[in-house]
Amino acid sequence: MAHKGKSKKSYVVPCSSGLRDAVAALAEVNGVNTADIARSVMLLVPNGAIRAYPDPGEPLPNDREEVILKTGINAGKPWRRKPRLQVRLPAGYEIVDIRRALGLALALNAGTLEVVLKDINHPRIEDRLESAEGNIKRLTSALSAISYQPIERGIETKADALYVLGFHPHSRPTRADVKNRFRMLAQIYHPDAIFGDTHRMSQLNAAISFLRKRIS
Repeated sequence: MAHKGKSKKSYVVPCSSGLRDAVAALAEVNGVNTADIARSVMLLVPNGAIRAYPDPGEPLPNDREEVILKTGINAGKPWRRKPRLQVRLPAGYEIVDIRRALGLALALNAGTLEVVLKDINHPRIEDRLESAEGNIKRLTSALSAISYQPIERGIETKADALYVLGFHPHSRPTRADVKNRFRMLAQIYHPDAIFGDTHRMSQLNAAISFLRKRIS
């Protein structure tokens, strides 16, 4: 619907008297004309969105306005015709799209629709939050799959403690190794962390306490 550089044309847009009056009132309140309203929507809203908006439609058979003819042999006589809006825009527009744009303008003004401008380089905060929530769910699922399974009977042997801290049961970690591993896992399993797990945190505490007494 881009018509840059084209000559202007006066369009006659048949519409219901309700649409005509509402658009005229909106134009008057804002100190503009009907064409300004249609043009604003066409500049702001993508063409596809305008064409997807329901056509307000032509007036019903009993919806007519009475005008007095000014020229011709019937000058001075009343004439009942379809309500209409006259809009001066560049040539090339479809009447139905102009009517849709005017209907959109009324919906936007009434607050039943809203236009959200998106910068593809800076997604909306809602989109970013939704993406983050999805990432957290995927990470939670992955972490659950690779995390150790708590020992139901509790920490009873050195092998149990090494297993809980992620060491091979026959490994010989130093006190520093144990301390560093505990700190890393505690950041994951602490109840206040995103992936917090009270049961696993409790076993981490039990495991390091057990190993502290047995590693010099």
